[in-house]
Amino acid sequence: MTFSIVGRLGNALGVAVASKFLSVGSAVPAAAAEIGALATQAYANLNYRTQGLTLLRTGVSAADTVAGLTAADPERAARQVGVVAATGDGATFTGSECHAWAGGVAGDGYAIQGNILVGPEVVDAMQAAWLSADGPLAARLLAALTAGDDAGGDRRGRQSAALLVVERGGGYGGTSDVAVDLRVDDHPAPIEEMTRLLRLHKFYFGKPDPATLLDLSGDLASEVELRLTRLGYADLESWAGVENLEERIVPRQIDPLVLEHLRSNSGVDQA
Repeated sequence: MTFSIVGRLGNALGVAVASKFLSVGSAVPAAAAEIGALATQAYANLNYRTQGLTLLRTGVSAADTVAGLTAADPERAARQVGVVAATGDGATFTGSECHAWAGGVAGDGYAIQGNILVGPEVVDAMQAAWLSADGPLAARLLAALTAGDDAGGDRRGRQSAALLVVERGGGYGGTSDVAVDLRVDDHPAPIEEMTRLLRLHKFYFGKPDPATLLDLSGDLASEVELRLTRLGYADLESWAGVENLEERIVPRQIDPLVLEHLRSNSGVDQA
C-alpha cells in the first residue's frame, strides 16, 4: 500500500514515502541524526522504528538491522522494511505475503521499496531518479518519490505523503536535528502538495546564499527603511520575526528573497 525511499547524503539521513493510506507519515518513517533512517510498511510493524534505530545506534549495519528485525518477528512474511545506516549500503526486505506488486532495491546510501504497486517500474523509476538527482537530500528524496508516482505508484491511488530529514544541528535555529518534517495526511494529489510545502520550507527555513546577499547601504538601505517604517517596524529583524523569516536575516545585508517579500507586502513603490 506504500512506496518509499530511505536515503543518505553526506551527514543527512531521511525518508520520503507516499501511499493510499491516511497519514502515512505517522506510521512509516523514522530517523536519527548520525545514526540511520528506516521505513516500515505493508502490514507495518511500528516497533521496527524504535528497534531499528536502537540496533543502528550500536553500529549494526543496515543489512544486519533488517535481518535482526525480521528474524524476531513471527509475522515477517507480511512486512516490508528499508534501512540506511550512517555508512555503507542500504538494505531492503519484502515479505512473501506482501500484496503484489511488491519488492525493492538497495545500494550505497539508499533503500527503495513498495507494495501494492502497479509494477516493478515504480521502484526502477525511483532508483533512476535518486541516482541522477542533484541538490540537498530532501530534494533528492522528493525527486525519487515523484518519479515513482509518475510511473504509476500505488495501484489503488493516492492519499498521503511524508518527508523526513535529519542532520545534526540542521533544524530550526540549530537547536534540533530535524531538518525537514513535512506531512500531507489526506489529499488528492499528495506529492504535488508535498512539493509545494517543501518550497515553502526552503523559503522560510533555508539559509541565505552568501553569494547573493546585498549590502544594506545607500539607496537600498533607504528603501528598506522606508518600507519598514510604513509597515510600522523600526528594524528589519523585528519585521522578519513576524514574517517567520528570521533564519534569513544577516547583519548589515539582506537576502534578495527577503527583499522581494518585503517589497511585495509593503505596497510601496520601489524607492
